[in-house]
Amino acid sequence: MVTETVYSQVLYPPVAFILSFLSKWFSFSLDDAFYGLLAVFLVGLLILTIFRKIKPGKFILIVVQTMAVCYVLFYWFWGFNYYRAGINQRLQITKSKPDTVKFVQVFENLIAQTNASYCKFDSFSKAEITALVESSYQKHASFLKINYPHGTRIPKPITLSSFFAKASIAGYYGPFFGEVHLNDSLLLVEYPQVLAHEFAHQFGITSEAEANFYGWLVCSRSDSKQLQYSANMNMLNYFLSQSKHLRSFPKLVSQISKPVIGDIRKVQKHWANMRNERIDKAAGKVNDVYLKTNKIEKGIEDYFGVVQFVMDFETDLVAQKRVGSHSWQ
Repeated sequence: MVTETVYSQVLYPPVAFILSFLSKWFSFSLDDAFYGLLAVFLVGLLILTIFRKIKPGKFILIVVQTMAVCYVLFYWFWGFNYYRAGINQRLQITKSKPDTVKFVQVFENLIAQTNASYCKFDSFSKAEITALVESSYQKHASFLKINYPHGTRIPKPITLSSFFAKASIAGYYGPFFGEVHLNDSLLLVEYPQVLAHEFAHQFGITSEAEANFYGWLVCSRSDSKQLQYSANMNMLNYFLSQSKHLRSFPKLVSQISKPVIGDIRKVQKHWANMRNERIDKAAGKVNDVYLKTNKIEKGIEDYFGVVQFVMDFETDLVAQKRVGSHSWQ
């Protein structure tokens, strides 16, 4: 596939390196500043048009030209990665067939792994987490088909973190300056998985489900128990969501330890207290349209596709051997 072999593997890595090298010298988000200036520019044009300083035709022409430039830059800086090969083809993982018995087995192993990796995050800093996530990405770069280091990744806070928290947005990737953004409202137990997810986007992974898988793999197979627990607990939520229809659901839930249940409820309550229903629904619709426009057919439901990828990986012994880490089989 031309996109995979030419753009994602040859052209995009130096672009990511240059953009992230430039943005790392600024403590604030250049992407957020760019969006802000763009909004001010368009509002200014509108005001000038209203007061007849600019003709309506010229206003429309400038707006179309501006949007066209942004569109082209978006795709050249990152967006062409939407057209790359799927994760199963790219990582050579065999797609598994639907199997309830195997699903329950993997789910039970995930529960056991989550219980075993439970730990506290006392005196564990964000800088330490970032270094550990980087180390694990470097270790698994060959399996994940990424050209490490692929640029610089310095997490930046979302400029309007409190507003984005109302929309339940934990983080996002800024393609115009190669920036990773995390919400200041994140609990430390969530931080490793969300960080690893956003790092995956900087590595050229556009699908949310694939970014979830990358984040889960590098964290769950890290030497850090904190990273393992963050990834396992996050993945547990996806499996819980996908298994509510099973007769064995109550039995599966009963296997989760009380401390883990406590952390899951703590995270859910934390975000529920910040959530604004109207803002959350509006943001969800915008994100859904954005994803579907960029070849992610399932839209925001794509996030849950990570369960399929974990099932594929956990039923492919050859792929597990190539990772060179422990298996849950």
